[in-house]
Amino acid sequence: MTHATQPELAAPAIESARQVSGTAHLHAPSPGSTATLIHDLRELFKVKVVALVLVTGWGGFYLGSMQSGITSMQRGLLDTLLGIGLVSAGAGALNEALERKIDARMKRTADRPMAAGRFSLAQGVLAGLAALAFGAVWLALTTNLLTVALALLTAFTYVAIYTPLKRVTALATFIGAFPGAMGPMLGWTAARGQIEWPGVALFAILFVWQFPHFMSIAWLYRDDYARAGIRMLPVVQPDGLSTVAQALFFAVVMIPVSLAPWMLGMATLTYAALAGALGLLYLAYTIRFARILRAETEDESRRLARDLLKVSVLYLPLLFTALMLCAIAKS
Repeated sequence: MTHATQPELAAPAIESARQVSGTAHLHAPSPGSTATLIHDLRELFKVKVVALVLVTGWGGFYLGSMQSGITSMQRGLLDTLLGIGLVSAGAGALNEALERKIDARMKRTADRPMAAGRFSLAQGVLAGLAALAFGAVWLALTTNLLTVALALLTAFTYVAIYTPLKRVTALATFIGAFPGAMGPMLGWTAARGQIEWPGVALFAILFVWQFPHFMSIAWLYRDDYARAGIRMLPVVQPDGLSTVAQALFFAVVMIPVSLAPWMLGMATLTYAALAGALGLLYLAYTIRFARILRAETEDESRRLARDLLKVSVLYLPLLFTALMLCAIAKS
């Protein structure tokens, strides 16, 4: 659901006939095969991406529960995270199934199980649909129909709209930011049963945060994306000006958006101070990222992008931690 967050470049791997046809099968058991299978399942289900969804979903559920005056939420939280995690994992597997041939052309994704031929197309699709179905059923049994509907809509947008759109237009990044921001909203609706402005504020934080994060990744792997035919902004406009402009715009917007929970009475003034400081730090590294426009070497350019990427990955959990610690409970 959310799409991005794992960030070197070399000649693309040559796709074998077995990979192209999509008829590869799991290898026979061999020394280390269990470890390989575990690694492949982690890659297939995009565990790192799912982890980010779960962290933000946890934040949404926690904050929604506090707004409801609920003091004991452990069981409901675990049920919610299990369902959200399964739906997110299923969507990730279906995304890899659709992009297996593209993944095989890029260094950073060539070793994914379907791209490398260790999983067949049928195996990947079956695993993705099973996880998606189990997650939706679990959410239906333990939360509410609104959360189920939003989770399935998020998965559909990610798999059926964002994934194919990446080969058509750079606007796919904007479209992909919608499912990428749904984690806290799903947590909120699971706790509250309705869409409310505080939940929308959490969604907005995730939505805006993604753009400097995306732009740093897109710049780092622009050659890889170009080889695969993915129309990221640095591929379409390689001078980097639009990439920098978009990253800077959303880094500036991030500051007032991150203050929305305080303005809505969800958190104390301490949170506002911490959010403001974190927002300024994020903006400072995005301004520093703008130096890619006059970087003298590729190494310098990549270092600037990688530094912004690192800060973006740290920023989000720190912001949500501050929000949860400074949240105001309603009686």
